[in-house]
Amino acid sequence: MWRATILTLFPEMFPGPLGLSLAGEGLAGGLWSLEARNIRAHGLGRHRAVDDTPAGGGPGMVMRADVLAAAIDAAAPADDARPRLLMSPRGAPLTQKRVREFVAGEGVVILCGRFEGVDERIIEARALQEISIGDYVLSGGEIAAMALLDACVRLLPGIMGEATSGEEESFESGLLEYPQYTRPRDFEGRAIPDVLLGGDHAKIARWRHDRAVELTRARRPDLLARRGGEER
Repeated sequence: MWRATILTLFPEMFPGPLGLSLAGEGLAGGLWSLEARNIRAHGLGRHRAVDDTPAGGGPGMVMRADVLAAAIDAAAPADDARPRLLMSPRGAPLTQKRVREFVAGEGVVILCGRFEGVDERIIEARALQEISIGDYVLSGGEIAAMALLDACVRLLPGIMGEATSGEEESFESGLLEYPQYTRPRDFEGRAIPDVLLGGDHAKIARWRHDRAVELTRARRPDLLARRGGEER
């Protein structure tokens, strides 16, 4: 079973949306597991402190390395092969390729930071991989962790009804996904393209590819550059 462990100050946020729809059905059916552990259980003193003022001064508070080390070690001992992730705006961008790498393993351990961040030494000492879901800042890592888990869980065997559903989507081929249509055939003067109704699967495949290239060129030319240049 693919296992996800979340280290957070707000375990009550989980499973949240992950408890619904396909991810929730998979969770209830035992296709994957989710454990949310409270970092504050390893806090210091009567008030279970988990943070302190930043060395060198500055605003806000920083999560302590010793507290986080205790939380990580309790959740994922040294023989736990799962990657240890830290959701961070300065991390490497989360990509579909990276998601598939996570899915191919035993699961993930995710640390959700808060305040001004975490002591740099815990990143080094526990080999945390910093992951970002975009160039913006959230109040904490929990929502980012949910996004990562949703991207992973939907690709697990048995979650999606069609095995090919996850193979023809944006980023799987390095292109954005082609446009999709369904009934009614005409909607407010806009018709489904005739090629999609003709039954010629080769023409349909070519049309979809061409539309995917057009969309990618218009919206994400960087993706085409990674593929070695623009396609025709």
